[in-house]
Amino acid sequence: MTKKDLAKEIIERLKIEYPDAECSLDYDQAWKLLVSVRLAAQCTDARVNVVVEKLYEKYPSVDALAEADAADIEQIVRPCGLGKSKARDISACMKKLRDQHGGKIPRDFKALLDLPGVGRKSANLIMGDVFGEPAIVTDTHCIRLVNRMGLVDQIKDPKKVEMALWEIIPPKEGSDFCHRLVHHGREVCTARTKPHCEKCCLADLCGKHGL
Repeated sequence: MTKKDLAKEIIERLKIEYPDAECSLDYDQAWKLLVSVRLAAQCTDARVNVVVEKLYEKYPSVDALAEADAADIEQIVRPCGLGKSKARDISACMKKLRDQHGGKIPRDFKALLDLPGVGRKSANLIMGDVFGEPAIVTDTHCIRLVNRMGLVDQIKDPKKVEMALWEIIPPKEGSDFCHRLVHHGREVCTARTKPHCEKCCLADLCGKHGL
């Protein structure tokens, strides 16, 4: 079985197992997803969803966050960890959205990467979830699982994993596939405990039991 064939079968099985492929970060405006994904670095999505409620209550718009003092933002986002750097990036990012993009999220991938605190993972998430464009989000779940499944060969670098997956994942499937990997990584193919291979819908394909 080629890697493309393997990817196709994995995609179809995950669709059955997790029919609702969606981001676990709560947002109702695009700029809020940009903020949340920055806060989610080394923090759980569940905690981010709680913290941003307080942040948006005080700063309900791009302009409000752009005008806020970074130290005040830090006080609110501190429970997410790395408060100082995250607050600094959020402040700078909102200023750039306000001053250069009319308060809107740019649809161009390179323009997204030019925003403070935005890397390839975040930019891909925005492209896929906000704009419905082809995207592959190589978060820790994705990297761990595609290595275990044999879709990539012991590659840990996020950009290299992304590039390898672009070769075998149909573009229209990329974003939802990565969301389903998150669900599967949390519920079955876990990182901090032994993977639950006995209840994995991909067990016969994986061959990585116990890794």
